[in-house]
Amino acid sequence: MNKQTLSFQAEVAQLLHLVTHSLYSNQEIFLRELISNASDACDKLRFEALNDSALFEDAPHLEVRVAFDKDAKTLSITDNGIGMSQQEAIEHLGTIAKSGTRDFMGKLSGDQKQDAQLIGQFGVGFYSGFIVADRITVESRRAGLKAAEGVRWVSGGTGDFEVETIERTARGTCVILHLRDSAEEYLNNWKLKSVIAKYSDHISLPILMEKEEWRDGELINPGDENGGRQPGSMLKTGEWETVNKASALWTRPRKDVTEEQYTDFYKTISHDSQAPLTWAHNRVEGSTEYTQLLYIPAKAPFDLWNRDKKAGVKLYVKRVFIMDDADSLLPTYLRFVKGVIDSSDLPLNVSRELLQESRDVRAIREGSTKRVLSMLEDLAKHDRHDAAAATADGVSDAAEVVDADDQAKEGKYSQFYAEFGAVLKEGLGEDLANRDRLAKLLRFASTTSDAVRVGLADYKARMKEGQEAIYYITADTLAAARNSPQLEVFKKKGIEVLLMTDRVDEWALNYLHMFDGTPLQSVAKGAVDLGKLQDEAEKKAAQEAAEAFKPVLAKLKEALKDKAEDVRVTTRLVDSPACLVVQDDGMSTQLARLLRQAGQQTPETKPVLEVNAEHALVKKLDGSVHFHDLAHILFDQALLAEGGLPQDPATYVKRVNALLV
Repeated sequence: MNKQTLSFQAEVAQLLHLVTHSLYSNQEIFLRELISNASDACDKLRFEALNDSALFEDAPHLEVRVAFDKDAKTLSITDNGIGMSQQEAIEHLGTIAKSGTRDFMGKLSGDQKQDAQLIGQFGVGFYSGFIVADRITVESRRAGLKAAEGVRWVSGGTGDFEVETIERTARGTCVILHLRDSAEEYLNNWKLKSVIAKYSDHISLPILMEKEEWRDGELINPGDENGGRQPGSMLKTGEWETVNKASALWTRPRKDVTEEQYTDFYKTISHDSQAPLTWAHNRVEGSTEYTQLLYIPAKAPFDLWNRDKKAGVKLYVKRVFIMDDADSLLPTYLRFVKGVIDSSDLPLNVSRELLQESRDVRAIREGSTKRVLSMLEDLAKHDRHDAAAATADGVSDAAEVVDADDQAKEGKYSQFYAEFGAVLKEGLGEDLANRDRLAKLLRFASTTSDAVRVGLADYKARMKEGQEAIYYITADTLAAARNSPQLEVFKKKGIEVLLMTDRVDEWALNYLHMFDGTPLQSVAKGAVDLGKLQDEAEKKAAQEAAEAFKPVLAKLKEALKDKAEDVRVTTRLVDSPACLVVQDDGMSTQLARLLRQAGQQTPETKPVLEVNAEHALVKKLDGSVHFHDLAHILFDQALLAEGGLPQDPATYVKRVNALLV
C-alpha cells in the first residue's frame, strides 16, 4: 500500500557506510541508543498528552519492550510512545539536521571504541542499529492517527530505504533488527539484561522482557530409566518482567546510588564517552522545591561556541519530562553543565515563555547557579592546595593528610579551566550577583608562572610592597603577551603581570575593575605610573630625558598626526624603541581589532605612541635625513609588536627595504 523507495540524504549514506564497516568494537551501544530513543518517544507523548489526553488512546501506561526471536534472528525494541507518521519517518530516518555527520566525521580519532561512543552526540543514534544488523524494519503509528495510517520503513543500510503505509493498531514504534551472524550473542536473555542494566537502568519507564525458565529435555527412551535425556533449554513463559529499576535516578537517596551509576547516567544524558569531573545531587526545600542532579563535564563539547546550539539541563515536573535544553534554568555562561532538574512547583504544561517569567524558575536558576559555583570552588580549593604543596622542596606530602575524596579532586580544576575557562569569564558581564565569586575562580598565565595558572587572590597575596594595582596585558597569543615591549619595565623591577589571551578577556574585564579592593590596571592603557615602586632618581631621569627630547617629539607628532593621537617619552620601555598604548578611558587596540574581525563597527580612535628616548634607533631620529620614514617605521613596528597590522603593509616594506639598502 502506497509503497515507495527513497534515497538517503548524502550524509546519512556516508554515516551508514562508516557504521557498517568500522564501528564494531563497542557493539552494545546500539541497544543504549535505541532504548533511549524509545524512552524519549514516551516522554514526548506524555508531554503532548498534557493538552490532549486522548493521545493515550487505550494504553495510558508507557513502557519499552525488548524481545528476540532466535529462529528469525531478530531483536525488537518496541515502545508505546508518540510514534511517527509516514512523513515523519521519512524526515527523521532519512536525513540528519545541521550537517551532523560532517561534524561526526571531523571528531573521529581512529580509536574504534572511542569513536563508537561519539555516535549519540550528533543525533544519529538510530543508525547505530546497523552495527549489528544488516537490515532494519521500523513499524510505527503516530498517536492520534487512525490504524490505517501506520508506516513501515525498511533499509539494508545502503543507499536507499523503502516506506509504505500499513495497518497498525498499536500506537508507538517497533524497531526490528535483522541481526548479522556476528551479532547472534544478542539473541540471549542474559546478555540483553546485562547491557540494559549497564546503560539503561536509570530510565524511569519500565523496560520489559519476556521471562524464561529452564526446561529439562525429554527422555530419549521413555521406557528405560537410564536411557538419558535430550539437552534442556530456556523457554519463554509468556510473562513479561521489568528488567531495570524503572525509577528516575535523581529521585533516589544519594546513599543508594553508586558512583558508577552516577557516571553511567551522565554518559547517557550527555552522550559523552568520558566520566564527568564532578557532580552534585541535592533535594532543595523551601519556598520552591526541586531536585537537582548537575554534572561538570571533563571535556568541552564540539559545539560549545556555536551560538545556535541549544544548551541547558533536562527539565522534569513531578517526574514528567517537559523539555531538553531548558536554558532558563542556568545562565548562558554555564551552558556546559549537564544534568536534570525536577521541580515540584512548576505547572505540568509549562512552556518556554513561562519559564522566562516565572518566580519559581528564577529561584531554581539562582539556586542551581550557586550550586555549580560551589562545585567549582571545591575543585579549585584542592587545586590550590596541590600547587602550594608542590612549591615546597618540589615534593608534596599533601596526599598523606587528605582523604581519598580530596585526592580524587586534585588537579581537576586545572583540567576544567583549560576546557571551560573562557566560557566562565562571560559570567563577569552576565551575572552581576555572583561576579565576586566568579572573579575568585578565574585563572591566568603570568610573567612569573609558566606551568601553573594564577588566581587573582594568589596574585594579590604576592604583590610587591608598595604595589597598588593588579597589572595585566591582553594579546592574541601567549607568546605575543609574554614578549610585549609594554612589559619591559615590569620585568626589570620584578613586578608580576597577568597574561590574558582569551578572546573574551577584553570584554569581560570591562566588568571587573576591582578585586578585593585592588584595582586592575592594563599595562597598555594610560601613562605608566608605578607609584612607590619607582624611586625619585628614576622619576627625575625620566623628566630630564623628556625635556631634552621635546624638539624630536614635536617633529614626530607632526609626521604621525594621521596615525597617532599623541607621541610621548615613556619609562615603561627598556629594550624596545617604541610601543602603542591607549588613553585610560579608551578602547584598547586589541578589543577594537576583535570587534572588527567580528564584523562590528568601532569608533575611529588613534593610539598613543610612546618612545624610549634612550634607545639607539630613537636617538638616531634627531637630524636624520630619513626622519619621516623612520617615524612611520617606529609606529608600524610598535603596531606589529602588539599583534596588529600596518594600514599599508606594502609601503612599510618599501620603507624598511630602502633603509636596509
